[in-house]
Amino acid sequence: MRAHLGDHLVIESPATGATGRDGEIVGLRHEDGTPPYDVRWSDTHEVTLVFPGPDAHVRPHGHEPNPGDIGRRVAAERDRRGLSREETARRARMAPDYLAYLEEHPGDPSQATLVRLAGALGTSVQALRGGGADLPPGRGAALLHPELHDLAPQECLTLLSTHGVGRVAVTTSGGPAVIPVNYEVVDGAIAFRTAPGSAPAAAVGSEVAFEVDHVDETMSRGWSVLAVGPAREVTEPDEARRLTEGAHTEPWAGGERGMWVSVRPLRLTGRRITPAGH
Repeated sequence: MRAHLGDHLVIESPATGATGRDGEIVGLRHEDGTPPYDVRWSDTHEVTLVFPGPDAHVRPHGHEPNPGDIGRRVAAERDRRGLSREETARRARMAPDYLAYLEEHPGDPSQATLVRLAGALGTSVQALRGGGADLPPGRGAALLHPELHDLAPQECLTLLSTHGVGRVAVTTSGGPAVIPVNYEVVDGAIAFRTAPGSAPAAAVGSEVAFEVDHVDETMSRGWSVLAVGPAREVTEPDEARRLTEGAHTEPWAGGERGMWVSVRPLRLTGRRITPAGH
């Protein structure tokens, strides 16, 4: 642990994982910034000499709150499962304030905290830590008695909406290609941004397939939706501007991608894998 004058020392409560105490570091005993520190506590304004334990971490001076990788994954998984912070905290047996802090600030929660969070969210500690991020999904064991269900068009539309990452299948000069793209669903049509001359732009003027899916690694469940329909370039300025202003995210691939392509589904099908009897 290293700190500078003006940094804050935050100590978590060992019982709940919530912030138990914090204070400003007003004195260093070693030139390299290692402990111990003179800390002026926020609650009493008293200055004491502190030897930080494993439940303490340093928040740099002037550091604006922003989520760390674990916090982002916790918030995303909670949102995907439709859970409030209060409900998630209750399931994980922790203070809602600490969960809010974890989702909004960089942090390194204890293994016990991650185990409780993973259980509350129906996922794994490895997934919350980002393990397997470079591996393809679906490497876990199959369900003992899986069932494959066809999805009704309305359920397909619900799963497809409103935005995310999908795959568009097109025919290019080099042959068939399947490209992941960030997409939006607006007025029943799938829209994605690309660059003129790129592989996704080859969709314009032809019938294409667009697929989205989700794999629940922990529960060995999943679903997929396939939309098939004609693709066109959005050339009307007001329509393109409305798509740009309403987009939930910039294209992950970066670069200049000002060309909008719209796919109007004529066929919408999907399937879901569940345990037998569900």
